[in-house]
Amino acid sequence: MNKHDAIRAVNSSVVTVRGDDAFDADGNPVTYDETVVQAYIDAHAYIAKRQAEYPSLPDQFDLIYHQGLEAWKTAIQAVKDKYPK
Repeated sequence: MNKHDAIRAVNSSVVTVRGDDAFDADGNPVTYDETVVQAYIDAHAYIAKRQAEYPSLPDQFDLIYHQGLEAWKTAIQAVKDKYPK
């Protein structure tokens, strides 16, 4: 999650972000609360961390095929436990 995505996520009127400045569809400046943006980033940080550590889909399918669904659940749960919501 990058800051620009977070600014857009916490303020639906923002369509463009340049640096730390946000603008609506008409090009008007939009003010936003930096604390809210950072809280959004922090709250969603686990998503990118999980995505980086999950095995690729082919590897997951291979694990299921060779070791079964319970082995797959264990592998996925280990990542979820490492990076909780």
